Order: sequence, then structure tokens, then C-alpha cells
Amino acid sequence: MWRAVRWVTVILFCLLLVIQFVRPARTNPVVDESLSLQSRLPVDPKVAAILDRSCADCHSNKTRWPWYSNVAPVSWFVIGHVNDARRDLNFSEWGNYDRRRQSARLRQMCDLTSSGAMPLSSYTPLHPGSKLTAEDVKAICDWTRQAAPQR
Repeated sequence: MWRAVRWVTVILFCLLLVIQFVRPARTNPVVDESLSLQSRLPVDPKVAAILDRSCADCHSNKTRWPWYSNVAPVSWFVIGHVNDARRDLNFSEWGNYDRRRQSARLRQMCDLTSSGAMPLSSYTPLHPGSKLTAEDVKAICDWTRQAAPQR
């Protein structure tokens, strides 16, 4: 019995070691500040601080990669989430969005933070400062309603 447990442990350890060599790219593409959200829209400093602490790690090209983003298989999960988030909304590439998409993303920011869907519940335990208070959500929603492009 113990012999089998030992072999399983050795095999699992070796597998864990081998998967460390399967690494998706952790990227932070170059940021053209002229395309960023803050260069295209007036952003209240309070809202800018909220977006930076609660959203920017996933929704910008300025991701602060935590240490565990170097350890597979957790790294696969983290990098996949960041890549998906950037495809959906990227504050660093805001200027590349047309007015319709900008307006939709602003509405979504309010909707997703109001419903508690953002920031992700898988993100907040390791980033406790990212949790949004009711005051944070109100500030985001007030700002997004004011900032939304008029049709």
C-alpha cells in the first residue's frame, strides 16, 4: 500500500515538474498612451484609482503579474483570464474602439460591477484590495453614465 502511494507521489511530482516547461506567454504589450482610456475620456481621479486597483491587472496592457503566474497549472488559468479580459475590454487600447463599442463597454462596466460579477470572485481572494465597495460601484456607474458617448 505505502509503496503504491510513494510511486503515485513520485509520478505526480515529476508531472508537476514537467508541466512547468509548458508556459503560455505572459505579455504586457507596449502601451500607446494616446490610445488609453484616460487620454480619451476625462476620468475622475477617484474612479481612475478604483479602475487601477480593481480592473487594470486584467483589462489593460499594464498587468502586474503575481508570482503564482509563473507556476503551472495556475499560470495557465491566470494568463488565460488576462488574455480573455483584454480581448473583451482593454483600457490601454480604448482609442481603437468605435463609439458604439465604447458606449457598450461603459454600460457593461456599470452593469458588471453592480451585479458583483466584476472583479471576478476568483481574483479578489488573492487581491483583497480589489473588492469594490458600494461607494466604488456608485462612483463607477456615475462616471460611466456621464462619460458614455452621446448617440
